[in-house]
Amino acid sequence: MEVLILQVFVSLVLVAGSIVLFAHSAGQRDYEHADRLALFPIHEDDASPSLPPRDPEESHVHRSHE
Repeated sequence: MEVLILQVFVSLVLVAGSIVLFAHSAGQRDYEHADRLALFPIHEDDASPSLPPRDPEESHVHRSHE
């Protein structure tokens, strides 16, 4: 019976802690940028490539001239 009382007490402490942490998180508004962060990996990049496109005339591959 004593174990049951201890288990209920620990469960209530965990629930109370969860409520306190949720209230603190909601008060700090930590969750508002979650949608933007979730979509960030599929965001299109507007930057140009770092290297310019190679000119086929300046290729390092040797061609045979006939």
